Amino acid sequence: MASNYATTLLEDLKIFISNIIHHKQISLISTPRYLQKRSSFSQRKFLQRHSSLVSRSNRGEQQQQHFSDDVDRTVVFTVEEVLLKSTSLFPFFMLVAFEAGSPLRALVLLALYPLICLLRKEWGFKVMVMVSFFGINKESFYKVGRSVMPKFFLEDTGLEGLEVLKKFKRKVGFTRMPRVMVESFLKDYMEVDHVVGREIKDFHGYFLGVLESHNNKAKNMVEGEEEEEINSIVIGLCGSKSSIQNPVFSTCKDIHVIIGAEKRKWTTLPRDKYPKPLIFHDSRLVSKPTPSSAIAVFMWFPFAILLFVVRIFFLMFVHPCVSRPILCFTGCRVLFSETKSINTTLTTRTTTTTTTRESKGVLYVCNHRLLCDPVYLKIALDRNVTALTYSVSKISEMISPIKTVPLTRQREKDAAMMEKLLSQGNVAVCSEGTTCREPYLLRFSPLFAEISDVIVPVALNTSFTMFYGNTAGGYKFLDPVFFLMDPHPSYTIKLLEKVRGLAATCRSHNDEAAASSLSLSATKFDLANHVQAEIGKALGFECTRLTRKDKYLILAGNDGSVINPTRKFTN
Repeated sequence: MASNYATTLLEDLKIFISNIIHHKQISLISTPRYLQKRSSFSQRKFLQRHSSLVSRSNRGEQQQQHFSDDVDRTVVFTVEEVLLKSTSLFPFFMLVAFEAGSPLRALVLLALYPLICLLRKEWGFKVMVMVSFFGINKESFYKVGRSVMPKFFLEDTGLEGLEVLKKFKRKVGFTRMPRVMVESFLKDYMEVDHVVGREIKDFHGYFLGVLESHNNKAKNMVEGEEEEEINSIVIGLCGSKSSIQNPVFSTCKDIHVIIGAEKRKWTTLPRDKYPKPLIFHDSRLVSKPTPSSAIAVFMWFPFAILLFVVRIFFLMFVHPCVSRPILCFTGCRVLFSETKSINTTLTTRTTTTTTTRESKGVLYVCNHRLLCDPVYLKIALDRNVTALTYSVSKISEMISPIKTVPLTRQREKDAAMMEKLLSQGNVAVCSEGTTCREPYLLRFSPLFAEISDVIVPVALNTSFTMFYGNTAGGYKFLDPVFFLMDPHPSYTIKLLEKVRGLAATCRSHNDEAAASSLSLSATKFDLANHVQAEIGKALGFECTRLTRKDKYLILAGNDGSVINPTRKFTN
């Protein structure tokens, strides 16, 4: 009797302990009922390859189908937890405040950072949205979202997270950030089909800085995908308990959760692994404005203004032989190199049978990195150079230490003007027509090919530590200001082997000095492509067929014309 009572008591105790353990597991996972009903176990090989993913679902009958190659798959993922490495969204809102607003707005947001940290997560998020977006023009911010934000999101993308997303045919990205901040990055660079995020209320085309309530747009999108593709398997990827409880994952048959400890070991996405090359971007800041780097930027501003005054004084009023070491002392380096055979080319006149086409000066054909390219070319050569420009502000022309002549983008007028300038001295032309920050070369205009007998390709490269010295959608008159305010800007200038113009090549093709890789049947387009290829080879840059118009359509939403649409040279 006593033994039966003891056995019954022991069994009751086991049931009681089992219920407690089961209750703790439910409270820890806290998955909605629809996950428990529609979940299944994922393939072990996938989890072994991506060990930072842990399945929250139970074993089911479809364990071999979810990640097989012959089954269509749709993924619903949270951008901040699956794709981005950083856990703080503050730097991205600082970018919005600085680029779409002003440095003063960014300073206010930085001053509120301690308060944002003390508030609850949702309230701190709302404060950042209010400060960053209030009063911002809606249309103008779309340009910022397209031209500024993708660069910094790409630099914060984890390689492992992107590899996981590549396994899916269709992607739906869900983000806590306002949709306008991430939509261009996800659709243009991450190949995401649908982006769902919070919407910001606006009034007469201006943001009010207040978020609209959550909606079921993402859920409807995923359900639409299922109706369109009956055999599609919908997988969820997230990184927290709160994300699992979001209705966006209600249609998922399986959900995986990112382990925070493993995510911290992720590597940053290399540039050569970008799904789409990042060629154009438009931001004044070089690095992501974390709280510490933002403090450094604002502390540097007073010294930067003083440094700008000193540098611009020596550039404008002091001889290059004196200004060069002083600029180097202030942190602005100029690295100059030239080929051995180029020295005699630049110091001797070319002798040809037809003296009417003989040029007094040398035509320097450069790639375009900054507005100051011809200025630093003059400093490196220590000789006068006239710069041909287009779309340069009046302030930049006023403070320029060298002569500048604007182009009209009309072939006959520009050709006659270049011949006249070459008869007076050396001329520098940036044949790309616009600047490019990344290691790519835009298409070269062939105008210079038939103008001069002596063409010297010049390879230019720049590096910055805090500010970019060029912009497409901002105030162009501030370009030289930001460049000279940078703590340690540097210029690398390489003079390459000279190239004969087409007329000189035809007249003196038997002359040893006219040796070139171009044949006599070469056109002006061939010569332009040849010069582009030589500069690209010297710098290690990739040559493209993109033009000024392509850049401004991407960054500024226009064709880059100053007054009226102008005729472009086509190849």
